[in-house]
Amino acid sequence: MEVLARCHTLAGFSEIAEGICRTFLCDAMHECHREIEGWLAPLAIRSRIDAAGNLCITYPALEADAPRLFIGSHLDTVPNAGAYDGILGVVLAIALLEALEGRRLPFAVEVIGFSEEEGIRFGTPFLGSRALVGSLDEPLLSKKDARGISMRQAIENFGLKSAEIPQAAMGPDVLGYLEVHIEQGPVLESLGHPLGIVEVIVGQSRLEVTFEGHANHAGTTPMNLRRDAVAAAAEWISAVENHAKYTADLMATVGAIQVKPGTGNVIAGEVRLSLDVRHRLDEARMTAVEYLLREAEEIATRRGGGFRWNLLLEQRSTPMNPLLVNEVARAVSQAGCEPYRMVSGAGHDAMIIAAKVPAAMLFLRTPGGVSHDPAETVAVGDIAKAVEAGCHLLEQLADSAEFLKRIQHA
Repeated sequence: MEVLARCHTLAGFSEIAEGICRTFLCDAMHECHREIEGWLAPLAIRSRIDAAGNLCITYPALEADAPRLFIGSHLDTVPNAGAYDGILGVVLAIALLEALEGRRLPFAVEVIGFSEEEGIRFGTPFLGSRALVGSLDEPLLSKKDARGISMRQAIENFGLKSAEIPQAAMGPDVLGYLEVHIEQGPVLESLGHPLGIVEVIVGQSRLEVTFEGHANHAGTTPMNLRRDAVAAAAEWISAVENHAKYTADLMATVGAIQVKPGTGNVIAGEVRLSLDVRHRLDEARMTAVEYLLREAEEIATRRGGGFRWNLLLEQRSTPMNPLLVNEVARAVSQAGCEPYRMVSGAGHDAMIIAAKVPAAMLFLRTPGGVSHDPAETVAVGDIAKAVEAGCHLLEQLADSAEFLKRIQHA
């Protein structure tokens, strides 16, 4: 199937010799853009690269001043990535343009391949979609990567003009945004559904939590006289897991641990940990964070140590647009699939774009629930169903003048 073949072709453009890795505006992104531009030649349409490095492909409407419908996802990857996360959404969108066979719609279709979503190079995600909503600001542009290169300089090095960033922001003519993406989880597979319609993207809290103890000799310090930061952290990690297990729909993860001094024969004096908390309801998420921070402080105090924390990210829950979600659900039904509605536990560009225009997401089943890994895959039949549903959606929107009017005023 050509969609799969194209995803694998793009997987060959990487900044590392072994495996897949494309971070914000790396040299491999040039190759990625050139390959995609080659696919557009039979369609007699062109692409452009905006000042944030987003690939923008416009399929013209019946009339020159018609509104635009955005369809897309991201072209960057995590290190040691799979071939489909983000990329499949861009390739599928191009397949939808090809399926139109030159027929024009009452709206233009603009395919967006976002330059950055993962947050790898500069520690901040959604750089591409932030540019479209006008929030790629000076503090972000001044951020530096591990080599000391600022985001602004990275943009210039790629051959773009950072001063033109404001021009990347979308205008008032955008109808909405559709993102097609692999689920990156096991829910659809467990239920036997090839496709899922996202109703809401969960909110996220990311924190850095530090337990302070007292470093000392592992062989000479009695157990009852120790202030072991690792022991305090371990007790708290168990509390995090237990609280999430018994709180409906809560996800809480400690994914990174740094120990100082980090030597086998020295009691740890400090442990720094990450905390990631997610829930579809912002109030439930914030309540969980407050509880876990109180638990951390109680554990540290009881063990004679210290505790501090730092908020890294606070992302509110993002509901998708009900009108557009209903249309996607109808299109999925037309493709012969049950219109299963679900929550996205991962963040996506759609949550950024939704701040400005109506947004919706269509998930494809992820075999094994594996993502952000070379084992990431997708079924050919599911891709076919996604393309079929996408074609139905375009037909529905094109045939419904009333919908287009309502969605523009939603």
